Amino acid sequence: MKTSNNNKEEFALILIDVQQKIINPIKNHEIIVSNIELLLRSYEILRENIFLSEQNPIKLGQTLKNLSPNKEFIKIEKMRFSIAFENNIIHSLPTKNIKNLIICGFESHICIQQSVLDFLQEGYQVFVIADAIGSRNINDHNISLDRMRSKGATITTTESIIFELCETSSRKEFKLISNLIKNKKYK
Repeated sequence: MKTSNNNKEEFALILIDVQQKIINPIKNHEIIVSNIELLLRSYEILRENIFLSEQNPIKLGQTLKNLSPNKEFIKIEKMRFSIAFENNIIHSLPTKNIKNLIICGFESHICIQQSVLDFLQEGYQVFVIADAIGSRNINDHNISLDRMRSKGATITTTESIIFELCETSSRKEFKLISNLIKNKKYK
């Protein structure tokens, strides 16, 4: 992954369906939410281009308050499981020259998997953050990771992608990132 600021290909962080009614039945959702929050706050320090989706927000509620971006972001309310063909995504990604997508949220085997497979088919490089996604059933989660990997997604972890985006400890933002990681709620 080439992340240098001189790189012409931009990144986007996509938070998929981080809504209370979706995450409640997911085992260890506190750890996953903590990883999503760490990823989001670190990404806000290092990069631009944040997208957030909500699946059927009338029935499933809004995004968790602690997972709402503090920086400018694009919110997408959807009924389709995949976010890949929603208007705000279709138009924004090419306009901003975004080629690399970092994906986290819920559920691994439904909205995450369908979005990832669609983005891969459209030619994007997709980074699935394995410890920042989850499903109600661990078997569904694991099989979806295998399937996404087999189709070309890069499976990684929260800290790994954060340090890849940061690139060097000499970067001025590194101290902020390091403090976020040290002070993470769930480890």
